[in-house]
Amino acid sequence: MVLHNDTRISEFLLQGFSEDPELQPLIFGLFLSMYLVTVFGNLLIILAVSSDSHLHTPMYFFLANLSFVDICFTSTTVPKMLWNIQTQSQVITFEGCLSQMYFFLLCAELDDFILSAMAYDRFVAICHPLHYTVIMNPRLCGLLVLVSWIISVLNSLLQSLMLLQLTFCTGMEIPHFFCELNQVVGHACSDTFVNNMVMYFATVLLGGAPLAGVLYSYSKILSSIYKISSAQGKYKAFSTCVSHLSVVSLFYCTGLGVYLSSAATQSSHASAVASVMYTVVTPMLNPFIYSLRNRNIKRALKGITGDPVL
Repeated sequence: MVLHNDTRISEFLLQGFSEDPELQPLIFGLFLSMYLVTVFGNLLIILAVSSDSHLHTPMYFFLANLSFVDICFTSTTVPKMLWNIQTQSQVITFEGCLSQMYFFLLCAELDDFILSAMAYDRFVAICHPLHYTVIMNPRLCGLLVLVSWIISVLNSLLQSLMLLQLTFCTGMEIPHFFCELNQVVGHACSDTFVNNMVMYFATVLLGGAPLAGVLYSYSKILSSIYKISSAQGKYKAFSTCVSHLSVVSLFYCTGLGVYLSSAATQSSHASAVASVMYTVVTPMLNPFIYSLRNRNIKRALKGITGDPVL
């Protein structure tokens, strides 16, 4: 480790899950398998949406964007962890740590916004079906994704630039498998009050606002479904948003669970293990959730693989 004259460090140490050499091959194999399934599954969703003209609709446009972000989301953390296990090293450079945090925040926020946009799409489709094509036009869909990218990029850039103002002189070991913002800020030996305030404000605003939008959309959706007289009509309406509701529940419940459990146990190692749920497991399960319950996705996937379309 090299120390600069201004006492800034050049490296961090990612402790990961376990330092037991006997467990390293098991951890490597497990995460490599999950990473490959995540990338392959989400790539199939993107190919299915882009190749089938029947899927060129707002819902599948957002789904393809979600799959792309999920690939990037997992790729910001898992490859570096696998590389460290393979090389038997825990080192990540300060620049590498900063880059990892930037892209992690970017992808996490994009996930939030895209899931919120998908909830709005289902709200319009079920509550205002006659005006759906007018409201959810290509221009609005593109604008929603563009604004999501702009806000996410600006916030990630702000958090990263503020981190550059901190000084790190002791306690370089991070009890995590990636550079998480609050973990790194907690290891600074300079005043972090402004960083913490900006971080918590951004979490409440950029995390809470999309969640509030999702909850509002589904409250209106459930209210509209309840008013449908026929049981078949209720089932058909609800089945159109089951996949998205499952993904939303999985993402937010695991994400909130991580921070609530870490706050309750005060265990950084427990937080690292719990973080696997929303950083690795959720992106891996999304393609399965959408493909298993969606006939259109199944049909497009059969077309890609060459199977006869039923």
